[in-house]
Amino acid sequence: MKKLAKKTLSVLTTVLLILPTCFTMTGCEKAEDNSLVVLNYGKYIETDVLKRFQEETGIEVKYEEYESVEDMYAKYKAGSIDYDLICTSEYMIETLRKENELIPIDYDTLEYYDNIDPKIIEMSSSFDPTHEYTIPYFYGTVGILYNTTMVDEDTVSSWDALWNPDYDNQIVQINSQRDAFLTSLVRRGYSINSTDKTELTEAFDDLCQQKDLVYAYLQDETYECMISGDAAMAVCFSGEAAMGMEYNEDLDYCVPEEGSNVWIDSWFVPRTCKHYDAAMKFLDYMCEGEAALENFEYVWYASPNLYVKENEDEETLEDITVFPTDDILDRCELYVSYDDEMLDYTTDLWKKLKAY
Repeated sequence: MKKLAKKTLSVLTTVLLILPTCFTMTGCEKAEDNSLVVLNYGKYIETDVLKRFQEETGIEVKYEEYESVEDMYAKYKAGSIDYDLICTSEYMIETLRKENELIPIDYDTLEYYDNIDPKIIEMSSSFDPTHEYTIPYFYGTVGILYNTTMVDEDTVSSWDALWNPDYDNQIVQINSQRDAFLTSLVRRGYSINSTDKTELTEAFDDLCQQKDLVYAYLQDETYECMISGDAAMAVCFSGEAAMGMEYNEDLDYCVPEEGSNVWIDSWFVPRTCKHYDAAMKFLDYMCEGEAALENFEYVWYASPNLYVKENEDEETLEDITVFPTDDILDRCELYVSYDDEMLDYTTDLWKKLKAY
């Protein structure tokens, strides 16, 4: 049997401080205190790894979490906190790179960077073409987690399942702008990166029509809702699906045949970094094999760390929910960033949908 993931429902919170500054050779400002300000997705690091890093290095980690990519962008752009490291998804990293908000990583200082799978690094070319700015942390897919006692496999083999009136008030839609729109775009045969306003408006209309069937818009709480049997199916990330399947044997996961998104969440150093040396130590620690293994067994998303793949049990490695096959990846797309006009347009559609 797979090891039961150790994710808890608690959220790690910290108080972030305003730090004194001076200039350094990296081009970012530098604070003299021995600390680090990190922004990451919720429930996305094993707390024991975080504590051990602090104990071994003496670096105090001031850690903050966010729920959606758009929330992260808003937090960062608010400018009230000087983040040293951020982990987020590929299309937002591309946006920030184009806005000149990224600082190059000093890979020569990283002892364990060679643990990262070159294939996943190469996949990162779409948002980090020169491989100067990012380190892959986790990757996976977007699909449908479903209760096999309520829904059969053939039904969820198509995104049409999410518009099936037989599942009125039993469908969980993902509370994420790009990911919710992909369910309609791909269903209609469009790219998940469509910038055609006609296509996006059609997707918006579909989602408005679907809303009558939707039980809730969720993200981090999705697998909990499915474990309890409150819904028949849910759009979610593959790691959330794997978590749900661990706790409820009636659950299964499918990436519909029309295709979906393959995502890569990566670490980067933002322009606000004040503790560059500490940031490099943290990045190296995230690449170290045992730390990566612990993080994987907590988060349960596919790890790009080769040590994890060499030391996990065969059953886990063969679980296509966790580690998608080449066939699944081949029918999925990476997101690319929208320009400001398109981002404003789709954000407006999203707000209208939520208010509909």
